[in-house]
Amino acid sequence: MKHFAIISLLLLIFTFNLQAEEYSYEQYLNIRSASGNQLSPDGKSVLFMSDITGINQAYLIDADGGWPHQLTFFEDGADGANLSRDGETILVTADVGGNERRQFYLTSPRGEAPRRITYSDESIYSFGGWSHDGSSFAYSSNVTDAHYFDVYIYDLTWGTSRLLYGKESSFTSMGWSPDDHYIVVRDYITNYDANLYLVDVHTGDAKLLTPHEGLAQYHSIRWTPDSKGFYFVTDQDSEFYGLAYYTLENEGFAWFEKPTWDVKGVTLSEDGRYLAWTTNEGGYDAMRIRDLFLDQDVLSPPLPDGIYGGFSFSDDFSKMALTYYSPTHTADVWIYDLKTKAIRQVTHSAMAGIDRASLIRPILVHYPTFDGMEIPGFLYLPPGAKKSDKLPVVVKMHGGPESQTRPWLSTSTQFFVNKGLAVFEPNVRGSTGYGKTYTHLDDVEKRLDSVKDMEYGARWLISEGYADPERLAVFGGSYGGYMVLAALTEQPDLWAVGVDIVGIANFVTFLEKTGDWRRRYRETEYGSLEHDREFLKSISPLHKVKNIRVPLMVIQGANDPRVPAYESEQIVKALQKKKLPVKYLLYEDEGHGLAKLKNKLDAYPQMAEFLLEHLGVE
Repeated sequence: MKHFAIISLLLLIFTFNLQAEEYSYEQYLNIRSASGNQLSPDGKSVLFMSDITGINQAYLIDADGGWPHQLTFFEDGADGANLSRDGETILVTADVGGNERRQFYLTSPRGEAPRRITYSDESIYSFGGWSHDGSSFAYSSNVTDAHYFDVYIYDLTWGTSRLLYGKESSFTSMGWSPDDHYIVVRDYITNYDANLYLVDVHTGDAKLLTPHEGLAQYHSIRWTPDSKGFYFVTDQDSEFYGLAYYTLENEGFAWFEKPTWDVKGVTLSEDGRYLAWTTNEGGYDAMRIRDLFLDQDVLSPPLPDGIYGGFSFSDDFSKMALTYYSPTHTADVWIYDLKTKAIRQVTHSAMAGIDRASLIRPILVHYPTFDGMEIPGFLYLPPGAKKSDKLPVVVKMHGGPESQTRPWLSTSTQFFVNKGLAVFEPNVRGSTGYGKTYTHLDDVEKRLDSVKDMEYGARWLISEGYADPERLAVFGGSYGGYMVLAALTEQPDLWAVGVDIVGIANFVTFLEKTGDWRRRYRETEYGSLEHDREFLKSISPLHKVKNIRVPLMVIQGANDPRVPAYESEQIVKALQKKKLPVKYLLYEDEGHGLAKLKNKLDAYPQMAEFLLEHLGVE
């Protein structure tokens, strides 16, 4: 009897613990993060961005840890912050209401009120790197013509700007040579194609560095201290992005690292000794640090599988700051000691009372699609779930489409799994990270092939026993929002409910109303208004609204410059006219998605309740 009482008590405790592990969506939304870090030159402090207050602001923290010092207090938050090479000046970028017309502000580590130095509310300004002597910085802007971006130099002493380079294209400064004689400028021709120019800072004379055939992209320019060349990342004449070194004297480049996965983030210490980069291997990052002086690798930070970013070195090159995050760890700033190989966490972002042990890592799966190709995806299952459980499933589609679902901590994913649902995040054709060929398999007339991949993913979940065929939800934002609408119109019998966040409903009106400078890049992906108008209509969900048979929720920011609110308004009005079930949430102070915590706390719990109700989950 005594043993029975003890067992009963243990069962009660176990049951209580299981119940206690269920969290509200509000808790998940209150998980915080920190990223975009830069070490000060003396290595004593770190500049970073965080949503501690519920919206991104700039902070400074002691490199040994402690309480962060808030530097910015913008009502709509800050987009980024960059510390000058002498550590005395901080340039902050911020927009208004999510309109993405980012402006420049100057402050310092002492925290003076940021002083605005740009003047056109209708223009976009993008930071392009500090000069090494600390007197200037480069930037790009469409202040002269909304369709194009030119490169300028801002003089800190005189507070004046001068045009360096531009000619009816979209140019971006990629970094100054250490002798401050040159700036590498990228000409962003299309979404898939670019060129690099070497521009003389004094004369504005430009020299093409990258003549090539076919499509090629270039990023992450890192000059060597002697100003004789630079490391960079490119997919020129390659299926994947590799790490290369360009020599000015030889007017060409040689591969330094050419793996069968994409090289992503790259940084070089100021003395040219340490070169650090990551390789995106199926979604997770593999990090490499190379001691170029000794020609040998340095032991990488001892962290679990995840994603890295924001590398920066201290001036004595003994420390490296980085951002690390994973499905079970929110983004935080860490410092890695290159001498002792010890790593320590500097920021400790709040987990809102959620036990980190309750967070789920995904299973990487591959499923066959309509043409026999294998499609990768991340499958999140509740603890103890089996193939035969036939769970309600949320299929989440990423934006882009030139993007990739990666294994990071997603509040919606973790909430739904915590509620006992499975979440599937496929990287259908058109996604990045799997080679140039794969990325182009959904271009223009192939658009609906990616929609078929989504369908085959859902049917694979059913055939494998993971999914209840009557309880499939589709969820996505931006291009992922289009995929939601496409799913409901192309595969109307498959889905039980959908959630579209800032998605495209009509490709014709989207291209007509999106930002002037963005249109020509989007047309290379989707098709042009001039030549492909009828095709664009044929793939637009708005013209197939009659096929939608299940409830839909639409969430939109009124100031969205990418996918204007008109897209959501059209689909909502069309559904209302046909008396089909639709719930619409419009936020007047948001842009492309929701950035403010107050709006997230309003919209996303409603979204979760909407999905759960129509999936029959209490």
